[in-house]
Amino acid sequence: MFSLNEFWYLLVSILFVGFIFLEGFDFGIGMVSRFLGRNDLERRAFINTIGPFWDANEVWLISAIGAMFAAFPNWYATLLSGSYVLFVLLLLSLIGRGVAFEFRGKVEKQAWKNAWDWVIFFGSLFPPLIFGILFSALMKGLPVERNMQMNAGFSDIVNLYTITGGVTLTMLCLWHGLIFATIRTMDDIRDRSRKVAMKLLPINALLLLIFSGMTFFETDLFSNHSRLMLYTFFIGIFVYLLAGFFLTREKDGWAFAMSGLILILSISSIFAGLFPTVLVSSINESYSLTIHNAASGNYSLKIMSYAAIALLPFVLGYQIWSYYVFRKRVDHKEHMEY
Repeated sequence: MFSLNEFWYLLVSILFVGFIFLEGFDFGIGMVSRFLGRNDLERRAFINTIGPFWDANEVWLISAIGAMFAAFPNWYATLLSGSYVLFVLLLLSLIGRGVAFEFRGKVEKQAWKNAWDWVIFFGSLFPPLIFGILFSALMKGLPVERNMQMNAGFSDIVNLYTITGGVTLTMLCLWHGLIFATIRTMDDIRDRSRKVAMKLLPINALLLLIFSGMTFFETDLFSNHSRLMLYTFFIGIFVYLLAGFFLTREKDGWAFAMSGLILILSISSIFAGLFPTVLVSSINESYSLTIHNAASGNYSLKIMSYAAIALLPFVLGYQIWSYYVFRKRVDHKEHMEY
């Protein structure tokens, strides 16, 4: 039976996995709209594919950070204070992206539209890159000291391994977004998105193999959870091949499910591989933060559990309903704004 500490670690993991899966295609759409849209109407069509969803998808990140703060305050304090610059850049990117979505449709001059398109592009590029760097740093280890303080230098967080992880996650989100566009757009835009997604198949496969190999040598995940990581690796290969098969057969819905499953497997394997550690110390293993020494008191976790169990079905129900209501494809010949 799960302890409350394990339950909340599982919930935080699910929230981060859900955020990357849902916001992943938002990031992908934001990156491709600037270049794959040949005119203003096509760019607006790309943005409209995520118009009803992107702000609700970001709630998963707010919930994940909030759950981390409440259930594991030491984890929250050590990680966020030690990676302050990256989190500020992440926050500014998300704010700029949200503002650009709203303002782009309210300006008449093309120069301003182009400026907001660039804000959307960079606001969609930086978050997955930063999250990839942070997740990779969590696996590799950070200089956490005895008193749970972290004085990380630039190279502790940004190095060859973490940059590779950041680029890999960014490219997976780009690919995920392109496949999402194939199930939400029509005609030439859909065909163009599918064509680019197919071109990314070998590139992303190579990135995943390189990053998996680096993870084997740079971290303890394979040594601590060898069977789990190997199962995940081979399942991931099978799912990736299925994604390519469905793309070539123009089974776009199934291809999207497979690209989403790749992201789910990638992020969930990080949290499963770290368990029961939440923050690995590169100074001394005994200084690492775990689900026990980083957690709130048992009574706090119990009260929070009641609230989460009561509210979560309503949140999930609302989001599922919104996707059902806005399930219709976007026609780029119609100028609609969400």
